[in-house]
Amino acid sequence: MKFPLRPLNEQVVVITGASSGIGLVTAKQAAAAGARVVLVARNEGALRSAAEEIRRRGGRAVWVVADVADEAQVQQVATAAIHEFGRIDTWVNNAAVSMYGRLTELATADMRRQMDVNYWGQVYGSRVAVTHMRGAGGALINVASALSDRAIPLQGGYCAAKHAIKAFTDALRMELEEEGVPIAVTLVKPASIDTPFFEKARTYLGVEPQPVPPVYAPEVVSEVILYAATRPLRELIAGGSGAKLSASRFAPRLADLYMERWTFESQKTGKPSHGRPDNLYSPVADDGGERGRNWTGHTRGSSIYTRAALHPRATTTILAAAAMATGMALAASRWGRPVAVLPDEQ
Repeated sequence: MKFPLRPLNEQVVVITGASSGIGLVTAKQAAAAGARVVLVARNEGALRSAAEEIRRRGGRAVWVVADVADEAQVQQVATAAIHEFGRIDTWVNNAAVSMYGRLTELATADMRRQMDVNYWGQVYGSRVAVTHMRGAGGALINVASALSDRAIPLQGGYCAAKHAIKAFTDALRMELEEEGVPIAVTLVKPASIDTPFFEKARTYLGVEPQPVPPVYAPEVVSEVILYAATRPLRELIAGGSGAKLSASRFAPRLADLYMERWTFESQKTGKPSHGRPDNLYSPVADDGGERGRNWTGHTRGSSIYTRAALHPRATTTILAAAAMATGMALAASRWGRPVAVLPDEQ
């Protein structure tokens, strides 16, 4: 099936969760490429600041304050986008909230709220996007997680929502294709990403949460999102460690034992949370920008796995050159010369 996807510099792109992290980075990059961008989130101050920065750099952007858990507010996003720019070409469902704790200790009201934002927010966004792109076509991009394929402890509600998003997205793709609706539907599954997501999470742990290493920059995800805006892409993990996590579902018992031993402590920092505000029900005063403060380790700026999936021909050439360089380095080492060390993901 052919999809009439425009070049990015001709597109109108709606991005939810655009006030920080992946959404903010994606909005800035889309605008820099010439797209007209509609930024959506609950934090008006952060949205205004992001849109003004885009405009100062010569881009075109508007912002819409909306809680994606409210279907009527999501419909208003589409109305505002069409009023300002005339149409919608790509819709990115990216908004999410996080909560850490054992499932039997979480308040059920908090669990429902998380599902309302993380799952129903994407359902509402997808339905509104399909309504407005059904005729002319476009791209619908749902940002889930590598945890869509394999759950981990202490984030049970988040994992459940991401599993549900994957199932919803797969079913929607088939239904639209059977109807002949020219909308390319993509599921993006980030690995651990260095964003302010964690410092805004509700935590029952007594300490600040952090991403499970290895951790990637949000640009690794935004590259996939913007690729999918212009080329049909079914599904892709952003960050090579996410592929390993996904594959662990084929050895579930071994994965259980590994995670029980390592992932409880690896999701915690040593910093007490002291009951600080979170964004489960309302936005925090400062959305935090592009990168987070809780993660203090190394952040990988790229992913060989993801680049290879997006650009297989170029990657083949690079790998061939790398293999040749390795062979030359090994040969040189026999003569007492230093051996080059090839980077993996940096």
